[in-house]
Amino acid sequence: QVQLVESGGGLVQAGGSLRLSCAASRSISSFNAMGWYRQAPGKQREFVATITGGESTNYADSVKGRFTISRDNAKNTVYLQMNSLKPEDTAVYYCRAVRVIQIYWGQGTQVTVSS
Repeated sequence: QVQLVESGGGLVQAGGSLRLSCAASRSISSFNAMGWYRQAPGKQREFVATITGGESTNYADSVKGRFTISRDNAKNTVYLQMNSLKPEDTAVYYCRAVRVIQIYWGQGTQVTVSS
């Protein structure tokens, strides 16, 4: 069983920054890709960013140029650096890991951006 634990969420003013962390219970090198998704109240969960084992990254258009995903294999942790935050970034942020056909999710961390 794989566990993903997110941390780093909180309340921040618009224009501020936060860094989310996702710590995995096993080596993240074993995953094909890891990523971040978010779900705002009353909305469906949406893709934010992903990073593959080969360090390729992909971002949602809404966060390009503001968010950066990275990984530290030695710490089994994936990060999401979020800059220039906007109120519309308010959501619960979830970490996701993919290994072959298996998908794992974390429990989520709340990010609230005040205007």
